Amino acid sequence: MISRRSVLVTGGAGLGLAVAWAVWPRSYAVDLAPQEGETALGAWLKIAENGRITVAVPQAEHGQGVYTTLPQILADELGADWRTIGVEAALPSPLYSNPLAAAALFDGGLARVPEPVRREHWVRSALLLTAGSTSVRMFEAPLREAGAAARVLLAKAAAARWGVDWAQCETSEGMVVNGDRRLRFGELAAEAASFDLPSELPLRIGDEGRLTGQALARLDAPAKVDGSANFTADVRLPDMVFASIAQGPAGGESRLTRVDKAAADRVSGVVSVIENERWVAAIANNSWAAIQGLAALRPRFETRGALADSGAIARALDAALDAEGARFAEVGDIADVLRGDVARAEYSIGLGAHSALETPTATAWWHADRLELWLPTQAPTMARGAAARAIGVPESAITVHPMLIGGSFGQALDHDAAAQASIIAITLRRPVQLTWSRREAILHDRFGAPAKARMAARLSGDGRLLGWQAQIAAPATGAALARRLLGADPLARAARALPAGADGYAMSGAVPPYRVPALAIDQHRADITLPVGHLRGGADRANGFFTECFIDEVAHRAGAEPMSFRIGMLGHDARLARCLTTAASLGGWDGGRAGSGQGLACHAVAGSMIAVLAEAQYDAGGRAKVSRIVAAVDCGRAINPDIVRQQVEGGIVFGIALATARVPAFAAGIADLHTLGDLRLPRLSDTPEITVELIPSAADPGGVSDLGVPAVAPAIANALAAATGKRPRQLPFGSP
Repeated sequence: MISRRSVLVTGGAGLGLAVAWAVWPRSYAVDLAPQEGETALGAWLKIAENGRITVAVPQAEHGQGVYTTLPQILADELGADWRTIGVEAALPSPLYSNPLAAAALFDGGLARVPEPVRREHWVRSALLLTAGSTSVRMFEAPLREAGAAARVLLAKAAAARWGVDWAQCETSEGMVVNGDRRLRFGELAAEAASFDLPSELPLRIGDEGRLTGQALARLDAPAKVDGSANFTADVRLPDMVFASIAQGPAGGESRLTRVDKAAADRVSGVVSVIENERWVAAIANNSWAAIQGLAALRPRFETRGALADSGAIARALDAALDAEGARFAEVGDIADVLRGDVARAEYSIGLGAHSALETPTATAWWHADRLELWLPTQAPTMARGAAARAIGVPESAITVHPMLIGGSFGQALDHDAAAQASIIAITLRRPVQLTWSRREAILHDRFGAPAKARMAARLSGDGRLLGWQAQIAAPATGAALARRLLGADPLARAARALPAGADGYAMSGAVPPYRVPALAIDQHRADITLPVGHLRGGADRANGFFTECFIDEVAHRAGAEPMSFRIGMLGHDARLARCLTTAASLGGWDGGRAGSGQGLACHAVAGSMIAVLAEAQYDAGGRAKVSRIVAAVDCGRAINPDIVRQQVEGGIVFGIALATARVPAFAAGIADLHTLGDLRLPRLSDTPEITVELIPSAADPGGVSDLGVPAVAPAIANALAAATGKRPRQLPFGSP
């Protein structure tokens, strides 16, 4: 019988003792906290007497649409009326863990731990995590099963009333149907919970009345449009104060040495100053007074170790390339192939700033020996752990309320603000809302990693590609994420004792999609003075740039038209080849001739494929100006086509920003950019005409949140090369 409190979960198996650990049955408690008149049917939904259906969503909503696509999967299988669907954030439970996202983030740090052991560990740790374009890929199956289970139970309840076989009952638009008889879900939910499930759940078949594939309206849109949606900064609690914070320079280890508390006390509204070894916060009865109080403090820091310096970062990448690398992938004997006339080129990509509209923030309240946290977080269980370590209490004493996020692009994986707000709250014994300034958000960003690549290729006499080599210098972002985010996690500690190889995160997307007789991909680990983190597009934003720019150069060297050159090596990948031909056809591809200002690029990530045609020129000021983007996408079955297009379009604009905006330069640990305006992000007037074509596909759904990013920069670079005859090999683009 299905229980409203628990679900039996079985996992995979590892090796040795891990086998018994991984397959041992266990029961995980689930509590959907049904209110009066509501009935929980399993771990994913509850139905009210009035017919309203609430779906538990374990993923953070930061604009990517999971508050719509995930409920849409369940509602489709259930046969629900979309107008009755609502959502709420899922409470931490192993049932909602996301080992697929953990693999995407931490592959570099834990790659040598057997995959079944890693997966089982993330499940048992109840790792709620939103990252890596994994939401639909991870949760489509359990949501379909949950919808099917609830449909069967409701059908059994209705069949018992009618005296018929439940298998003769169907569901449609929120009702159980048998011939002319109909009963609403709300009338049946309480009875349905008492029935047993069959050994196998029958999934719906056929296309009639299905919600999957429909461009249903986003559930989060109305509240965001009318302003009623609550973000962390909207939280208001009795006796709440506001905090503004200053930390030391970037890089090294900073220690607070001096503040002018007397000056801060003279600022009207300031109620306290909290000093920490690494930061200082001004507390006031309004946010403006907190900002002014912090400025009056004029904090001074002493830093040990190397401060962040852009010149030092560039030298570290060069030094890494000159050192021995770790082999990530190989085919054939590349050393034997790369002889004679070899094409070579170097490319580099700078820091990637998150530039999210919502800077790091947290609202904390310590009361009754418990801490409540309201956070914009992509990893609520990790945030809870960070707060617990900061104030020295067990995680069981902390409740995290995940909030809507005002953008993130990976920034909300880090929880410095949560730890800082927790310390302030327990010190003051009153609610506090901490908000980082834009300057702090830029200075202490966990940037997308910089990278540099040395590429080499050899062509045959008739223009065929015989060998391909990529030597890529980049920080080990996966290992860095594992060290910083996993904290005292025992598996992470054990993994650090194992020999390090190539970092899987840093090398994502580095293997070209093209079939080449000989290939070698090496990572050269670079140690830089800035912490790196996850950024939308991941390392594919760099590795896709290296691959698609160089393949274009090689095609021109071979005297071949760039699209045909690519297609000739994609016989094994019909989906990506179709994306290329579709983008070229829709965009009016003219072969990339000199002066055309047209460029092509393609990429595959998270089980999805994309090809991009860009049209670009340099403007009178020497800045790259993109006038048109055409993208062809194969992401498998699209749950909600409109949301897929929104995500791809958003990724394209994000990719344009990474290619054309400014990035902070560091000297002595201080960034030269302090505001969003300083970053020169694309504005509406800078946004090109964008066309996104979805190619129908019967493949399983792939991820789309990152998909729009990687192919944009190389397509623009190839277009600029066609426009001017000079190839840009560095991101972001400068003057020709």
